[in-house]
Parts: sequence; structure tokens; C-alpha cells
Amino acid sequence: MRIWRVIIMKVIKNYLYNASYQIFVLLVPLITTPYLARVLGPHGVGINAYTNSIIQYFIIFGSIGVAMYGNRQTAYVRDNKQKLTNTFYEIFLMRIITIALAFVAFFIFLLFVRKDWLGYYLAQSFALLAAAFDISWFFQGVEDFAVTVVRNLVVKIVTLVSIFTMVKSYNDLALYILILALSLLIGNLTLFPSLKRFIGKPQWHHLKLFKHFLPSLVLFVPEIATQIYLQVNKTMLGYMTTVNASGFFEQSDKIVKMSLAVVTATGLVMLPHVSNAYKNGQIDKVKSYLYTSFEFVTAIAVPLMFGIAAIAPALVPLFLGPKFMPVIPLMMIEAVVVLLIGWSNAIGLQYLVPTNQNKAFNYSVILGAIVNIIANVPLILMWGAVGTALATVISEITVTGYQMYAIRNQINMKKLFVSYWKYLLAGFLMFVIVFRLGSVLKDSWLMILIEIITGMISYLVFILLLRPNLIKVTLLKLKNRNNKD
Repeated sequence: MRIWRVIIMKVIKNYLYNASYQIFVLLVPLITTPYLARVLGPHGVGINAYTNSIIQYFIIFGSIGVAMYGNRQTAYVRDNKQKLTNTFYEIFLMRIITIALAFVAFFIFLLFVRKDWLGYYLAQSFALLAAAFDISWFFQGVEDFAVTVVRNLVVKIVTLVSIFTMVKSYNDLALYILILALSLLIGNLTLFPSLKRFIGKPQWHHLKLFKHFLPSLVLFVPEIATQIYLQVNKTMLGYMTTVNASGFFEQSDKIVKMSLAVVTATGLVMLPHVSNAYKNGQIDKVKSYLYTSFEFVTAIAVPLMFGIAAIAPALVPLFLGPKFMPVIPLMMIEAVVVLLIGWSNAIGLQYLVPTNQNKAFNYSVILGAIVNIIANVPLILMWGAVGTALATVISEITVTGYQMYAIRNQINMKKLFVSYWKYLLAGFLMFVIVFRLGSVLKDSWLMILIEIITGMISYLVFILLLRPNLIKVTLLKLKNRNNKD
């Protein structure tokens, strides 16, 4: 019982670290967004969104699925220092080579870009260089999430200061892109000193770099699909309409992803944990993790989803300025993906990947990418950026739906969704209260704060009244502990 409690506390601690890291990574651009929206305007924000979506394709192909594969392989061998050392160097050096090849492809691509945008693309290229030195997958695999949070803190603060002191007008757009890309590079480099606590000297003559190539490609397929339908929205919007529309969607996407960081943090935390349990043949424990994690994700994602939709009309004009009013409907529509991605993250990263069901995971995200691209064409032509938001929701429904279909005979679906309607009911009632409050009160930061506090309290009250399974179990444990005391 004591061991189980230690495991639970470790998972919770790692979740909090990873959630903090994911939020912090997004926090700097979110803090700077109101300033940059006014300084760069929709056109400047749109150019950054469009060119960044292009560089992400090269990062995706250069990274060849190492993020998930490296995490899992590190978890498999973390109890053997020499194997851990060799595995790290094999995967790291393999990624260096593949990123170098991606750089070659990128410089060929530069021959065909608009000459007036060449500086923006060159500034973005430092993000590709940063990907070569991204070893966060290793620390996730050994379940040390604190180092990624602490090491990046100073870098992000310096980035924040640099933006506010150096980016003064639309003419500083290239400088802004460069600051963001360099912050990624420096942040990744600061992780290397912490490696010495986990690894030693590699056995250079025993290293087999490309034995990881084909297995990582298996996980590369879903990563391609996932990243493509995350980036293709901005690319297609910029190409089919205007870069301004791409900028509107970028701002909506940025705010929604802020809350997604909290929801999906459980995935990276649980992946090495479930992988280790599966390797030891503890199948019942693997399923137990999924049931608990799925409900936990639902409990967090539902109020975030309804909360974003409820405060969007008041938040956008205050946060981004009147030029970004088209972002309001985008946020209200895109908020739905918070719950959908939370569910697919729980099933995909916390069950399918750790249990080596890569085929089902691959099919789900490939199908989602195909649906997204196909849906984008008519929906963008009809409704522009709103069409892209709708296509995003449709694609996420496809991903989650296929994953649920894939595990229908392995998991007790009734147990998986035992209390979901209670969370949805509590979230909807919270939305009605907050949205109505926003229509009565005058737009101000104080009003938004009141809306958020009211939403949190009302959701908590409704949850305590409805008593979903997670609350029942928690209250029962507290009661038993008090009885023992």
C-alpha cells in the first residue's frame, strides 16, 4: 500500500512539473501577445504564423518521431546505466544527422521563397537548429521533469525582457522571430549539464545509431500526421485567403493551447510509467491507470473548454485589441478540442503507445490529418478562418473516435465513461452562468477575473453535488484516513 502511495505521489509530482513546464513554454508568447498584437498588427502576426508553420514541416521530418520514441526507450532501459547511456547517445546522434539532412532540404526550399520574406525564414531556421539539441524526451523517460522547468525559467524570462525592450514596431518582425527561435535553442542547450546525473561514458564501438531509425519511424508517422494538421491550418489559410486570417487563427490557437498544456501534461508523465508497468506484465495496472487518468483529464478539460468559450467575447478585445475581433468565434469553436485532445491524449499516449499498439495510434492520427486537410478546403472557401476552426474540431472527433473504436474490446467502455455526463452537465451549467454574467457586466479585466472565479466556484459546487466517481473515491480515501487517525 505504501509503495502504491509513493507511485501515486510521484505521478502527481511529475504531472505538476510537466504541466508547469508546458504552461511556462506557452506563457511567454501569451504574456507578450497583447503587446505584439498591437505592435505587429494582424499582418505581422500572420507572417510569423505562416513562416513558422513552414519551418515546422522541416522540424517534423528532421525529428523522425524521437520525442515519443526516445521517451519510451529511455523508460525501458532507465534501470541500467550503461544501456541508458548508449541509448541516449544513439538516439541523440541519429537525430543530429536527420536534422542536418532537414537543413539541406530547407536551404533548397529557400531558393523558391519570396525574396522579401527571406529574412523571416532565416530567422525561423534557428528553431530547426534548436530541434537538434532538444533532449527533453530523455528527462521525460527517466521521469525527472523538474530539470526542464528550472533550466528554462531564466531563458524564458530573458526572452520576455528581450521582446519588450527590442521589438518596437512592425519593422522588428524578423528580430522578434529570431528572439523566439534563439530562446528555444538556448533553452535546449541548458539541459545538457544535467545529463551527468544519469549517464556515463558511452561504449562508442557498441553504438548502433540507426537501429533506432525504423522503430522511431513507426512513431514518426503519427507525429507527422499530428503536426501536419496542427500546422497545415495556418499554411492553407495563408495560401488560400490572407496571412491576416492565418494570424487570427494563430491567436485563437495560442490561447486554446495554453489550456491544452494543462490537460495533456498527464500524457508525457504517464507514458514512461505505463511503459514500465507493461514491460513487467502488469496489464491490469495499465488499464487501471487509463481509467483514472481518463476521468482526471475529463474533470480538468470540461471546465477549461466551457470556460474559454464563455469568456472569449470579453477577453479578445481587451487582450488582443479591436483589430482581432474575428478571433472570438474561432476561440468559441476551437475550445471543443480541449476535451477531444484530452481524451485522445489519454487513450493514445497513455495506453496505445506504451502497450505497443502503434498501428491503431498511427491510423487514428493519419485519418485525422486526412479529414482535416479535406475538410479545410471547402470550409476555408466558405468561411475562412472559422472554417479552419470547424475543420480542426471535425479532425479531432475523428482521431478520438477511431482510438475508442480500436480499444473497444480491450477496455470496459462503460467504466471509462462512468461519470463523463456529470462533468459535462457541471461544465454546461457553469458556461450558462459565466456567459450570462459577461453579457450583463461591462468589459474589463476585473469583470473577466470575476467571471473566472465565478466559473471555478460554480463548477466545483456542481461537481460536489453530482459526485462523479473521482470525487467519490477521493472523499472515501479521506474518510478512511481520518478514521485511521
